[in-house]
Amino acid sequence: MSRAELDRLLESKRANALLAWTFVAFVAVVAVVSLVRGRLLWAIFAASIVVLSVLPAVALRSALVMVPWEVLALAALPTLARAFSPPVSGVATYLAVAALALIVAVELHLFTSVEMSYRFAVGFVVIATLAAAGGWAVIRWVADLYLGTGFLGSEDALMWEFVASTVAGVGAGLFFEGYVRRRLPPERLPEVAR
Repeated sequence: MSRAELDRLLESKRANALLAWTFVAFVAVVAVVSLVRGRLLWAIFAASIVVLSVLPAVALRSALVMVPWEVLALAALPTLARAFSPPVSGVATYLAVAALALIVAVELHLFTSVEMSYRFAVGFVVIATLAAAGGWAVIRWVADLYLGTGFLGSEDALMWEFVASTVAGVGAGLFFEGYVRRRLPPERLPEVAR
């Protein structure tokens, strides 16, 4: 198969849906495995990615209406890394949070009447990533305060977490800007989604 044939295949709606559903299935498996291993918060996070990913298909009643598979791959890979490889789990967490914000931005851009400039979209992804990191820090603080868990490390470590989430958010935002501007032709979407 030539490169041009492969490009045409990946640009089709059916191929996009098949690849997208495959990544959603992987993340669903991660959610179940995380739940079985007792990692409730990570299971909830992975399940959130699944729910957000299938939302367009459910809302528009078509299995072909999916977020581009590349975006879901970006969300699935750090999720898989976080669930199955603890040494990279810190970095993967921030990439997964940024990918979640990216899914929301792409869905707003593709499936709603919301129009975002590319600069605003990048800012949206960065701010959403920082907000999720801040929310996660508050959840850990409350758990430490009332349950004595010790999840929250030092203030220095917390600030480095915010730096890492900012970098991940900027990277995901730039990915969104570059991908949507250069690679996403409108014919990738079924008629009902335009």
